Amino acid sequence: MRFNGRRRPLRLVSSITIAATLCLAADKPAFHPKPAEQYTAKQTSSGVTIGAEPYTTDDQAKAPFGKLNPWQYNILPVLVVIHNTSPNAIRVENARFEYELPDGTKIEATPASDVKYSRGPSAPKAKIGPLGGVRVGRGKNPLAAPEIEVRAFSAKVIPAGDTASGFVYFETDVASAGAQLYITGLSDAVTGKELFFFEFPLSGK
Repeated sequence: MRFNGRRRPLRLVSSITIAATLCLAADKPAFHPKPAEQYTAKQTSSGVTIGAEPYTTDDQAKAPFGKLNPWQYNILPVLVVIHNTSPNAIRVENARFEYELPDGTKIEATPASDVKYSRGPSAPKAKIGPLGGVRVGRGKNPLAAPEIEVRAFSAKVIPAGDTASGFVYFETDVASAGAQLYITGLSDAVTGKELFFFEFPLSGK
């Protein structure tokens, strides 16, 4: 059997690539939402507890979004955690989320798939070409990051005893300590009866 000396470098490169990928994954902080009952801002109704927290700082955003802090681009991410302790499953596919400011202004959540359209790519950047000419490159849109949709609240049904969580996004340039989260559209999956709406201050006060 002949030895093919060209194969070993390929294996070495593959090993290095895998090792580098594992190191990068290890450096990225894990994201684990707390139980709904442990959030300062929360409400319980009909056996369902919803906890929520707005993410505005770089430290908060690091675990779920990496280097991206959506709030820097007027996109307010609010983490929503729903714990169902009722005897029946609840349907959340028709849930509506609104961010209500102290003056009564309500801002509907922007679908995660539309967040990237709320802010255009950054201005084109001029680069010096290899022959000395100037090339104009198109800037990247930071809100097109895959984490936006990966971390979004996407549950359809929450079985009895289970929890679902994810982010809802509000396009706003205001984050008020007196703001409230307003949630409607949850229903009992067995009876079809809509649950009482949830409305609570995000400050937890």
